[in-house]
Amino acid sequence: MQAVILAAGEGRRLEPLTDVRPKPMLPIANRPLLEHVVEAVADAGIEELVLVVGYKRERIQDYFGDGHDWGVDIEYAVQSKQLGGAHALLQAEPLVDGEFVVLNGDRIIESRMVSQLVEAVGGDDDVLMTVTPVDEPSNYGVVELDGQRVVGLTEKPPARAVTSNIINAGVYAFGAEIFEAIRATETTGELAIPAVLQPLVADRRVRAVPFHGMWLDVSYLWDLLSVNAAVLDQQGSAVARSARVHDRATVTGTVAIGADTRIRPGATVLQGTALGENVNVGANAVVANAVVLPDATIEPGCVVRDCIVGENARIGPNTTVEGGRADVVIDETFYADVRLGGVFGDNAALGGAVTAEPGTVVGTGATVESGSVLAGHVGAGAEVRRG
Repeated sequence: MQAVILAAGEGRRLEPLTDVRPKPMLPIANRPLLEHVVEAVADAGIEELVLVVGYKRERIQDYFGDGHDWGVDIEYAVQSKQLGGAHALLQAEPLVDGEFVVLNGDRIIESRMVSQLVEAVGGDDDVLMTVTPVDEPSNYGVVELDGQRVVGLTEKPPARAVTSNIINAGVYAFGAEIFEAIRATETTGELAIPAVLQPLVADRRVRAVPFHGMWLDVSYLWDLLSVNAAVLDQQGSAVARSARVHDRATVTGTVAIGADTRIRPGATVLQGTALGENVNVGANAVVANAVVLPDATIEPGCVVRDCIVGENARIGPNTTVEGGRADVVIDETFYADVRLGGVFGDNAALGGAVTAEPGTVVGTGATVESGSVLAGHVGAGAEVRRG
């Protein structure tokens, strides 16, 4: 059995973090999203992986190489233009033989989900689809079942039209026939796997494999915080040996602290926080429910809550990101009452005593003058002056 992991996408809804890295390389508990997926597949006993890469693919290929460090053999297929998941899968056709598993490289799953799917392979079914219950099914592909048969698959229906809390988990078992089905599907834009499956669903040729367990999706900036916290809760705290936590600093709850990170006297690091490698948390700073990427600096006296701090970003002294709920606009779509204190892109630099209102997003390389009050979006490379 082989596994094809789709990791070619850009992840525009996660800008500015995806300006410089593909979505599957965003960190969860100080490791790339995609690494969690590779490990789940490896733990399920699958040793041959095909990664379909595209946007900034070098970041993925340099990190995973041939898969030796994970006990698997990795080959790469390239999707030169991001034209949807089904088109990405088509690029893997020369590298697979027989039946194989397909899954996304940007969702946290348990190895048990993959194992159950592999165990279910066999019989006359054209497709096996893992399905799982969720609290907000209208955000996903809602599945209607007749016994084990998938008889309906509706992508992101209006909440008022939802009749099931069972969704397509995006983990499949296919045979070679899927490639002909992809080629036979007409489209004028991106081609998604669920669109390819619609004729098979209509013919009752898709069998559901139910799964009840961890399935975590990262679609938006605030998901990065909640998924990071959930994974930390599951795996427990991890503090690198070379990290230095001062005797008069406080670290509580489940956290991850990377190599060579420094937490200075009087600083407090609270539940749900992941500090990447070589991060500096200044004296008397407070960091809570945050994802801080490598080489970032949080100066003395800062309060940083519900926050994502990009690589090599600097949060100036006595800056306050108070955290909490906010209304946020992403890609011209309004999202109400999400938990997001702020996002600061890679190489962003904030001066001292800046105040960021909940929902603030500061672009890559932007600079903010001391004493400024931030709200909404600040573009990449912008200069914000107090006035």
